[in-house]
Amino acid sequence: LFEPVGCLAEFPAQPFNEIAAQCFGRKNKPSKSGSRSYWHLLNLMESAGNQSVAALELQAIEQASAYEDVIPALTELKAMAIQLMLASSLSTPAVTRFVAKCGLEEFFSAIWTRDNAPGIKAAPLRRGITAASLNPQHVMYLTDTAEGLKVANSLGVISVLMMNDPDEARRLTAHNPAGGIVSLHELPDFIRLVAAENAMIRK
Repeated sequence: LFEPVGCLAEFPAQPFNEIAAQCFGRKNKPSKSGSRSYWHLLNLMESAGNQSVAALELQAIEQASAYEDVIPALTELKAMAIQLMLASSLSTPAVTRFVAKCGLEEFFSAIWTRDNAPGIKAAPLRRGITAASLNPQHVMYLTDTAEGLKVANSLGVISVLMMNDPDEARRLTAHNPAGGIVSLHELPDFIRLVAAENAMIRK
C-alpha cells in the first residue's frame, strides 16, 4: 500500500499550508515538510469534519515531482507478482491526476481515496485491506511520517519507513517500523527478505 505524498513523490509544503490557512484558519507556524504539512492538514480535517478541499489539492498535485525510482521499482514489484495499491487521504480527483501525471496507470490493482473509502488516515488503508480480503500481517505500508506509522501500527500492517530525511528518520525509529528504505529501489529486496524470514519461521 502506497501513500503518494512523500513516498512516491516529493510534495511541496506550501499548497497544504495554504489549504490549512484558508479552510481551517491555521495560526501556528507552517511546516517546511510537505509530508508533515499534509498529515497536519488531515488532523485538521478530522477535527473539523470538513473535507471540501479537493480543488486546492490539485494545485499540490501539479507541483509534486515523482521520484525517479518510482517506475523502475513498481515495475520490479509487479514482476514479482506483488499486489500494489494506492491508499491515500487525498481526494479521488487528486489521486487520479497524480497517477496520470506520473504515468502509473498500469501498476495499481486498486486505488482507495477518502472519497471511496470513505474517510481519511486509516480509512483508505483499512478499505484496501478488507476489499482485497488480505491479512493485515501480509500487508506492507510505506510512509515517511510519525502519523503514518501510527496508522500502520493501529491496523497491524507491516510499516516501512521511507527515510527521506536522515535526521527525521532517526527520530521516527522510536515508532518501531518493521524496516526502512532510503530509495524505492530497495523495496523489492526488502520484501524478499521479509518473505524469506517468514518462510524460515513457518519451518
